[in-house]
Formats: sequence, structure tokens, C-alpha cells
Amino acid sequence: MFRFEQPYYLYLLLLIPLLLLLYLYRNSVQKRQLKHYGNPQLMASLMPMISPARRVWHIVLQLMALSLCIFMLAGPQFGSKLEKIKRQGSELMIALDVSRSMNAQDIAPSRMEKSKQTLSKLIDELSDDKIGLIVFAGGAFTQLPITADYVSAKMFLNTISTDLVPVQGTAIGTALDLAMRSFGAKTDADRAIIVITDGENHEDDALAKAKACLEQGVRVHVIGMGLPKGAPIPSGRPNDFHKDKDGNVVISKLNEEMCQQIAQAGGGIYVRSDNSNAALKVLLQELGKMNQADIETTVYTEYDDQFPSLAWVLLAILLIDMFIMEARNNKLKNIKLF
Repeated sequence: MFRFEQPYYLYLLLLIPLLLLLYLYRNSVQKRQLKHYGNPQLMASLMPMISPARRVWHIVLQLMALSLCIFMLAGPQFGSKLEKIKRQGSELMIALDVSRSMNAQDIAPSRMEKSKQTLSKLIDELSDDKIGLIVFAGGAFTQLPITADYVSAKMFLNTISTDLVPVQGTAIGTALDLAMRSFGAKTDADRAIIVITDGENHEDDALAKAKACLEQGVRVHVIGMGLPKGAPIPSGRPNDFHKDKDGNVVISKLNEEMCQQIAQAGGGIYVRSDNSNAALKVLLQELGKMNQADIETTVYTEYDDQFPSLAWVLLAILLIDMFIMEARNNKLKNIKLF
């Protein structure tokens, strides 16, 4: 497990492109000033031992050294010890719809992006609970096995797009079935499945699956993404949308009735997401009612600092930079390293 102890220092990396632009600007000014003294090609022939490439190498090495310094400040660490610990929490499986209709933009910035934002905020509100992530369209796949590692959960969340599942469709029932199989060993902790979808289910009997989940003690909550009036589905090309076989633009609408029926069959609640965070607040209140129990999880408890390794690399870069001179060595002029 890799992490940065103080990741906020990484914002200093924004200085690197700014310094590079400053160097290019200064170099441009120097070239313009040089033209006042004569023809640059003629002056270059008078100074055959001066190497412009060496000046470029100087700035490259210096920027590399600065980048390493910033990484060292951020404190890179590798986890070195795994330990099983028990926490008081519950278990949640998230089933996220990644069908192409989730690209519709009836809620900003799109159904897909709003779903990811909602999940990110949900993860921020968790403490000792376990969470897993399933993505589904025409089929369902486990994106993240159930875990208490929220850093990994957010990392996997950033990789999600509507291109993850090649088979299009909306198989909510298949996703519920996979979610049930993805929970860990049975404990006294309550379990719940959160389905995030626009409700356009075409593949299976989602109501029967939701009812089966409830019979096994797992409630199914549904967050509806989209608006009943709907919106066209972007095709991926500028100002172009998916069309039906007759050439008409397809309007994807939130199937609120289907979402409500699934939540009712699963003994959970239905909330519709919009451009506020009201839906998340209602869902968190409902999750707060869940019974918590001892959950065993494996976490990294010791981390080894990688500071020394980066320090040696930094020292090597500074030494190389020190021995690169502006002018070519007359004795080594036939060796062309740069």
C-alpha cells in the first residue's frame, strides 16, 4: 500500500510548469537582446565551444530536482505490515449504473459525474463501515471488493466511466445478485445495497431480486439519477446525440416509478438526486439507523518512509548538474553526449 503522509505538499508541483514557462520567456528575451549586438549565427560561430543544449539540460535537471524535493516533503510511504483489526460498523455495497444513458446532462454536470460526486461525499461520511462497489450496464462486475480502505475506494471511483461495461443495457437484478454474493462472512452488522441508476431497467426482474435481498436481511436503497423530463444522450462527438433507427434523437428519462418499486420491494428508501445534496442527507439519515457490530478488516498499520531513496536520487541529479558546464571541454569535444 503506497501513500503520501502529507499529500497537500503535492500542490507545489504546480510550480514546475510555471518555472518552465518563466525559463522559456527568459530565454526568448535573451535571444532578442542578443540580436542587438549582431547576427546570432555569426556570433555563434565566434563561440564554437558554447553549447545551448547544455543549458537546456541544466534546467531539466534542476526541475527534476525540485520535483523530487516536493515529493520528499509529501512523505512517500509504503505499507509494510498488515494487521487484522475489529471495528464497529455496517456493510454497504454500491451498485452504480454505467450505461450510456448515465451520460445525459439533465442534472449537472451529468448523471454519471453527479453519481461519482455523491459517492465520494458518501465515502467521506463513513468511518468504520465496510464498502464495496459494483458497476453494471447489460452485465455487472465487481469494481472494488468490500473493504474499509476508503482511500482505495475513492481511487477506484475516479476510474469509473460509461465505457467500463462493453454490453449495454441496465441489468439492475444482476447487479443486486452480485452484490449479495460480494458481502463478507455473516456478522451481526446490518447490510444494505445502494443502487444508483436512472431506472431504465430492460434486462431482468429487478423487483424479484430486490425482494430476495430483503428476505435475506439486506435492504435495498435506490438513488434516482436524472429528471423525469429527461435529456438526450451525448454520442461522444461535439453537439451530437444518440439517435434511434428512424434518426430521431433519443431522450433518456428517469424511470422514477421503477426506482420506487425496487426500493419498496427491497425494504429501503428511494431518493431522487438533483443539483443539491438533499438526497445524500436523507440517505445518510437512513444508513445511520443500521445496526453496527464488530467487523474484521485487514489494514496497513506500519509504513516505511521512502525519503532516503528519493534523497539519493536527488543527490545524483545535483551532482550531474554540477558537472555539466556551459561550454564544451576542448579535450572532450569529439564526444557528443548532448
